[in-house]
Amino acid sequence: MQQTTLHFSEAENNYQIKEAYKTLRSNVEFSGQDVRAISVTSCTPGEGKSSVSMALARAFAEAGKKTVLVDADMRKSVMVGRYKTGSVRLGLTHCLVGREKLSNVICETDTPNLYVIFSGPIPPNPSELLGGEIFSKILDNMKTVFDYIIVDTPPLGSVIDAAVIAKQCDGTIMVVEDNAISYRFAQKVKGQLDKAGAKVIGAVLNKVDMSGGVYGHYGKYYGKYYGKYYGRYYGKDSMDNSMTGGSPKRKTAASGLDRSGPRRGSVHADLDELDYVDGVIRKD
Repeated sequence: MQQTTLHFSEAENNYQIKEAYKTLRSNVEFSGQDVRAISVTSCTPGEGKSSVSMALARAFAEAGKKTVLVDADMRKSVMVGRYKTGSVRLGLTHCLVGREKLSNVICETDTPNLYVIFSGPIPPNPSELLGGEIFSKILDNMKTVFDYIIVDTPPLGSVIDAAVIAKQCDGTIMVVEDNAISYRFAQKVKGQLDKAGAKVIGAVLNKVDMSGGVYGHYGKYYGKYYGKYYGRYYGKDSMDNSMTGGSPKRKTAASGLDRSGPRRGSVHADLDELDYVDGVIRKD
């Protein structure tokens, strides 16, 4: 398993923003216990779907849920450049083409309970890889280990990859930028998800201007109030964790891992069950 450190901007650590994603996390949980593999898409690039994917995965991890974020935007990923610090050699592409086992491409991060699979090199046929049997098997295998799987997908208004992925997930979230996307365009994208057989569980209105009006007034008031009286306690917990070494001690599952490389044979034989990976044990 690879190791990496995630870098979050000052805005992503803002108290108000983190509280908003906790609300989103709760809404996802209320969608049903069977909704565990969740894809995130948007209409066009730049609406913030990757930021929403990471923040949602982080919110689940901070709630004690073992969570993996899969960067399936294989055409133009921003995850590595925006969040990752340190060396990551392997990604989702290596697993989909059968060159590496799933356990080898997973990255354990410095955030407890949060794991990431970065996209890897750009393949010539991403839609075919994401719609194939291997990706479906990857999702099934990860469900035996993780509580939640968040899949960041390309914008559906640009390429069809998101619909291919959404069909294999338990639910889909649409990210829509405020005052940037027309109602008709959003409906068209939602209709494409419906045609693919995806279950749309909700939408996120992103990049909303909170500086003025009633939302700005109350947002500023509550952010200041709770940030002053409660934020310092959360900060203290984070500081205590960092001083004591960050994440709690990890259990090591039963070994039996062949480190000589991926197994040769059938598709199913090449996909390990993840139950023997150091630092990752079955969620039950």
